Amino acid sequence: MWKSILVCAALTSFAAAPASAEQCRDTKGKFIKCEPVKKKAAQCKDAKGKFAKCGTTGAMPVN
Repeated sequence: MWKSILVCAALTSFAAAPASAEQCRDTKGKFIKCEPVKKKAAQCKDAKGKFAKCGTTGAMPVN
């Protein structure tokens, strides 16, 4: 009897909150689909320290 109750409780806790699901809320507090995270464009500098297009000769990426 107790084993079945513990098994049900364990399964319910795992099913209630999936590990990979993100939860986002709107301004009213309702759950909505999260917006995808935008990646920041890479920036590069040349040997003199000025910003340059990535891929040009001597351009190094800046973090």
